[in-house]
Amino acid sequence: MSTITTASPLTERYGAHQPDDVAPLTDAIAGILRHRTVRAYLTDPLDDTVLPTLVAAAQSAPTSSNMQFWSVVAVTDPARKDRLAALAGGQAHVRQAPLLLVWVADLARARAIGAADGTHLAGADYLDSTVVAFVDAALAAQNAVVAAESLGLGTVYIGALRHHPEQVAAELGLPEGTVAVVGLVVGHPDPAGGERVKPRLPQAAVLHHETYDLAVQAPYVDAYEDLIAPFYREEGLAQSWRRRVVDRLAVPGPERGHAHLHSALAARGLPSR
Repeated sequence: MSTITTASPLTERYGAHQPDDVAPLTDAIAGILRHRTVRAYLTDPLDDTVLPTLVAAAQSAPTSSNMQFWSVVAVTDPARKDRLAALAGGQAHVRQAPLLLVWVADLARARAIGAADGTHLAGADYLDSTVVAFVDAALAAQNAVVAAESLGLGTVYIGALRHHPEQVAAELGLPEGTVAVVGLVVGHPDPAGGERVKPRLPQAAVLHHETYDLAVQAPYVDAYEDLIAPFYREEGLAQSWRRRVVDRLAVPGPERGHAHLHSALAARGLPSR
């Protein structure tokens, strides 16, 4: 088994708060630790082998009871990417990169199977099935991210596609019983982009043993504020992580573009009773 002995990936991810005792870093683990969000891409096309490789990796992700309640739409047409970029708030990297993968929570395939069997799938109308489909799609997408980065490619998720679920569905020809969960841009990173590994909370803020302890997290959140502030400052962003959390959640969903998400799910054939 190939291993990497340097602690650099852990240092990049945690700074001084990296865990003391970790297993030897395999190439796979080191690659995951070095994940970075890429928002600047070259326009170079991808090799024809990339898309089927990413889908094979995605299909190797866990899926609840092997139901496989997800699909993915690969978008390469510049005009369609441009329209989807507009729906996602004008994010330039959607237009710039050669590939946009839209991950879809998909109960339409199961319903078609039920219809062919003459059986109404009442369980597909309940929240649990919608949650399972969203989780399945997210797990598949993340496997594709890991695979893409192992090939030297860059990625960035596009959550803003959820702002306009019905328009995105119309653009992609999604049938009833499906909804776009998230987009994923894939391409060759522009070396001039300068993206770096973003520090994360110390493990003590997120790892609980046996039972959850909220109070113990406070000093580790304080420590994270000190760690992330220089990163944000160099990125030209507001320097307080706490402030970002408060600002994001102080504004109700409707004001953030999710006003009709619940009703849109119902309109898409995902009533989530």
